[in-house]
Amino acid sequence: MVWLDDSTDFPSQELASEEGILALGGDLSVARLKDAYSKGIFPWFNEGDPIIWYCPLERMVLYPDEIRISKSMRQILGKNNFKITENKAFSEVLYHCKYIHRKDQLGTWITNSMETAYLAMYNHGYAKSIEVWQGDDLVGGLYGVDLGNGVFCGESMFSKRSNMSKVALFIWQKREVID
Repeated sequence: MVWLDDSTDFPSQELASEEGILALGGDLSVARLKDAYSKGIFPWFNEGDPIIWYCPLERMVLYPDEIRISKSMRQILGKNNFKITENKAFSEVLYHCKYIHRKDQLGTWITNSMETAYLAMYNHGYAKSIEVWQGDDLVGGLYGVDLGNGVFCGESMFSKRSNMSKVALFIWQKREVID
């Protein structure tokens, strides 16, 4: 296993373990995260543990043109009783993704250092959020990394009201964001 320090580059992705673990340690600087995401590598670890860098062989990929929206979801979208924005409330979306209660889950993977890192990525233009509003209430959203190469790496989503994170995803994939 490769241990990274602040100057160590990632090893070849072919060296990842069967579980997808590629390296440990290093930092969550904007430069390191940009490098990682550009190579299909991402961090995932528990608070107080070393950073674990993953590069799994198989990934779930959503192609916008191939997404099929169910009849019930089309009805929800058709009601149009929400407003969609992009990058108007990134820190709030991140906060809700971190702290919203999820049934049958013990907590969040978004550690304090991860929260700080994604805020820095956003401040440097490499992360974005999609927000769903009903009136003045933020009721759903998603955020992820966007390096401008046509790939959006979705990191987390939340809903305060049923299906609102799906609304964010479906509206985003159609690029119908309203500012």
